[in-house]
Amino acid sequence: MTAGTRRKSRELAMQMLFQADIGKQTPDQVRATFWKAGDEVEPEVKGFAEDLFRVAIAHQEQIDGLIVANSKHWRLERMPAVDRNLLRMAVGEMLGFKGTPFPIVINEALEIGRRYSAPESINFLNGMLDAIARGLIGT
Repeated sequence: MTAGTRRKSRELAMQMLFQADIGKQTPDQVRATFWKAGDEVEPEVKGFAEDLFRVAIAHQEQIDGLIVANSKHWRLERMPAVDRNLLRMAVGEMLGFKGTPFPIVINEALEIGRRYSAPESINFLNGMLDAIARGLIGT
């Protein structure tokens, strides 16, 4: 799987998490409406996106706990929804895909953030993901 393919999967996983969060939908409801017939999504892109989504949903309580523990001035529900779900996707990858080095996960999340988040969010996302990664390395 190429780097571009993995980034597309990460974007889709973040979008699925966003849909579940904002739409108050179950994972099954998200899957039923997210993947539309006729969409040209390569099977490996869809597969990795589904895997990331599944891990982030399965570990959401732990992921949200890590985000809250490393966020001094922001309550989870007050964070911009895109940032919150981008963090969930990236931390989910850190927890569920140990073969991907944390710096790559962080860099990929920041690149996605540059596309979907406000410019001022990038430093926040970087600091949060770096702190979470350091904490996970220490465990």
